[in-house]
Formats: sequence, C-alpha cells, structure tokens
Amino acid sequence: MAFTAQDVKALREMTNVGMMDCKKALQATDGDMDKAVDWLREKGLAKAAKKAGRVAAEGMAFARVCPECGVGAIVEVNCETDFCAKSDLFVQFVKDICKVVLNDNPADVEALMNCRYPGSELTVAGIMPEKVMSIGENLQIRRFARFANPTNVAYVHAGGTHGVLVNLEVEGCDATEIGKNVAMQIAAMNPKFWDKSLVPQEVIDHELEVQVALMDNDPKMAAKPQAIKEKIASGKINAFYKENCLLQQEFVRSDLFSGDVAGYIADAAKKLGGKVKFVDAIHYVKGEGIEKKEEDFAAEVAAQMNMGK
Repeated sequence: MAFTAQDVKALREMTNVGMMDCKKALQATDGDMDKAVDWLREKGLAKAAKKAGRVAAEGMAFARVCPECGVGAIVEVNCETDFCAKSDLFVQFVKDICKVVLNDNPADVEALMNCRYPGSELTVAGIMPEKVMSIGENLQIRRFARFANPTNVAYVHAGGTHGVLVNLEVEGCDATEIGKNVAMQIAAMNPKFWDKSLVPQEVIDHELEVQVALMDNDPKMAAKPQAIKEKIASGKINAFYKENCLLQQEFVRSDLFSGDVAGYIADAAKKLGGKVKFVDAIHYVKGEGIEKKEEDFAAEVAAQMNMGK
C-alpha cells in the first residue's frame, strides 16, 4: 500500500514521533496507519503514541531577543497540565525551541521540526519522543514568529500566560523601556488592531450597523431620521478605535503618561532625545482557541464501577 507525505504528517500528529521514524514505520507496514502505530510502539515509542490523543491546552508562551544581533522570536508550546507547564524540563524545552526559531528562521512548524535541536545531534522531530517521555506529557509546538529588524523587545507575563514581541523603529535612543511598556499594554488590553488605519472597512461598516441598531432599539432615538442616526454612529467610531486599537487606546500606565499609546511613545522618545515608531507586534495567549476537554472525575469513576458489574 502506498503512502503520501500527508500520511507521514498525520502519523506524526497521532504519535508525536519524528517525521523520519513515521516514514520508516509506514514503509515497514506498507502504509497501514494502525500497523504503523504498532510498529512505533514496538520500537519503544509507546508512551508518546499513547499520549498523542490527549489535549495539549496548557503550556507556555515565551519571547526572547538575541542580545548580540537583536533578532526577536516568540513561541507557544503546549502541554497537558499546568503542573507540567511550570516544570524546569518543560520551560527549558520551550526556551530551546525559541532558540531554534532565533537561529534557524524556519518557515513553519514543519520546517522547525527538521531543524537541529540545541545541544543535540537530533532534529526537533527526532528529540520530541524523548522529551515526551522525560517530561511525561503530550507536547505540541503550536506556533511561532520572528522579527529580524530593526529593534525588538520581548515580554513574558506571569510565567508564560502571555508572550509579547514588539517591533520598533528607533533613532537616537534606547527604546527598551518604551517597548516593554507597550508590550505590557498589549498583554493587559489585548487590542484587536495595532492602529485605526489597519481596521478593515467591513469591520467599520459592521460597527456602524451595530450603533444604528442600538439607536433603533432606543425609544428616545428610534424616531430620529436615519441620516441623523448614521451621523451619530460615525461619531462613535472613535470610541471603537480607543477600545480596539493599540495606538489609540488609553495608556494604562497613567503614572507615566496621560493620553493614548501613540502619545506615550512620542513623549517617551522625546524625553530620551530620539524618535521611536511602533512597527508591529505579536501577542500569544497560552492555549488561546484550544478547546479543552472537561474532565469529570466523579463521572469517570462511576462509569468504571458500572463497567465492572
């Protein structure tokens, strides 16, 4: 039975075993997926295979900037439990994956898996089963990003619940503190857009429709002409920007500056005798969007007791 690259990828996702081992397993079993899993288990990778179906929704978001070259990277790696996420072995694994992103600049997760793991002759894919066994949980490298130029600042909140990487354009000053404060703003307020100029027109149109609908349902406003309602709605778009756009948001560190984030950046840069421009940022929230399996221990015990009857 023939097999494809997609089959190899699917087997890797099922078992957390390296790509080359998955390929060998499919070759040895004529492409039979079930037999390939058994083949990998028989080669001593059973623990990894058994754990591959578990939901990895905990973990860590981590960001780092290379002190020598200034390149910045951010990663999210998931595991199964919060206990594991705080273990030294897991934290070091996440930091090593971030180092791979910094040094090798892989195009995607699949390319990253083929990069050499720091301090080892193995690739990331090759070392994954070993890490699963030593750490004791299913591991998933979920996503990563990298900024090469010009100035990057990394921020990790609460041991990895949030990771933020901020990219700035800087002239004539050290903007590390500015970048850190902007990153903290992002972690705290989670803006949907960086600047109002980046908000798609369909989002603005939808917000206008919502504001008009609110007035339609307000007894005091419902009778007003449609043109008046639309004009009022347009006036409220600035409030939408202030809530959803980073540079238009009220700066949370009011002890440092009173005004929006764009104003803070300009003011802080001026005080340092330079110029700073926000370029881009990446914000990862640990486990964001992953559907966690709810465990009901009492129900599980009851079910097992019933099975024994």
